[in-house]
Amino acid sequence: MNSSRTRIAASVAGIAALALIATGCSTGGGEGGGDDKVTLSITTFGTMGVDANYEQYMEENPNVTIEATNLEGGGAARDDAYAKIAAGTGLSDIVAIEEGWLGTIPDDSFVDLRDYGIEDVKDSWLDWKYDQGTTTDGKVIGAGLDIGPQGLCYRGDLFEAAGLPSERTEVAEYFGGDDATWDRFFEVGQEYVDNSGKAFYHSPRFFWNSFVNQQEEGYYKKDGETLNIEGNDVLKDQFTKIVEAENDELGAGLPGWEVGPEAKAGDFAVYMCPSWMLGIVQGYYDEGTTDSGWDFADVLPGGAANWGGAFLGVAESSEHKEEAAKLALWLAAPEQQAASFELAGPFPSTPEGQELVADTTSAFFNDAPVGEIFAARSEGVIAQVKGPEDSNIQDNVFGPVFDRVSQGEVTDPDEAWDEAMELLDQIVG
Repeated sequence: MNSSRTRIAASVAGIAALALIATGCSTGGGEGGGDDKVTLSITTFGTMGVDANYEQYMEENPNVTIEATNLEGGGAARDDAYAKIAAGTGLSDIVAIEEGWLGTIPDDSFVDLRDYGIEDVKDSWLDWKYDQGTTTDGKVIGAGLDIGPQGLCYRGDLFEAAGLPSERTEVAEYFGGDDATWDRFFEVGQEYVDNSGKAFYHSPRFFWNSFVNQQEEGYYKKDGETLNIEGNDVLKDQFTKIVEAENDELGAGLPGWEVGPEAKAGDFAVYMCPSWMLGIVQGYYDEGTTDSGWDFADVLPGGAANWGGAFLGVAESSEHKEEAAKLALWLAAPEQQAASFELAGPFPSTPEGQELVADTTSAFFNDAPVGEIFAARSEGVIAQVKGPEDSNIQDNVFGPVFDRVSQGEVTDPDEAWDEAMELLDQIVG
């Protein structure tokens, strides 16, 4: 991109604390008005890009100091929130909540944002995004931030060296375009491995999750309570194909995360990329890098899929609920969603925010029109119901089994599936 504001960059990984201090007196009324000073804590995770907006808010609200902590990923944020809720030690005033574990949060841990005006701007969001932040009894505990439509990140230079198309529109067509299938994905992967002698992807975790998210019902039935895994032939068939692909050495045997050195070394060639993943991939490289070889194509095997997306909740334990809600709703507004996308890649869940980033390109991803592509990839997304243990199943049932498969410790598909069902029984019951 052409400016620091529109450059997609990764947020700092790991636990990081940011204290942004504002001085001066507020001219506004309400809580924290006049000369009163208010310090608001916020906990986010991964490459959300929310931090792009803190300084502006404090400039406009000089009575407010934002103290921000960014955790490594959604799993770390989930564990942190669970631990604090269980211990009663107090959450941050504002907490970023990931889609996959939103349903596990006790309703009484967060305020009802209807009491702080969210219904006045309800129409700002995609309907299904707003509904996700709403409990069955109508309480709104999360202001929607991003959604995670997916495309394909790929190394154009490695594709070209392996004799595959490398230009993004040709790549999309090579995988099947609008009719791209997972079978074709594995076929192309086998062609790449045969021609290059290198692995096609880093870990099976990512495209397993993508496949699950493409289904009308994922780990849970539509009621959000009934498990949908045992006896599910659709899931098991895809699981089997992944194990067979691993046996054919399409995978690099790497963990799902923290694979920057291997990515830079060209040890694999593709990523399944929801919008927020762009910041993670770019974060592997030095700031300003534009010759990494990575590109981004408007295609995903199996069709549209949404992976992730976050919300901001205001803790019931906050001593500054009104000011915290004001900040949370401001951070979730279209203009701020657009700024977050331009910094780190999470795609806006508001139609207006999407329009604001429609012309965004990424120099890192070979000037790919990422705003345009993600808008296209969000069409046809299924607003899948996530059950209470959804992220736990993903991370701690299928994740460990796929790690064993990718390491060659389990090669038989039925044996691997049985291991997953045993873990499911142990962890979820």
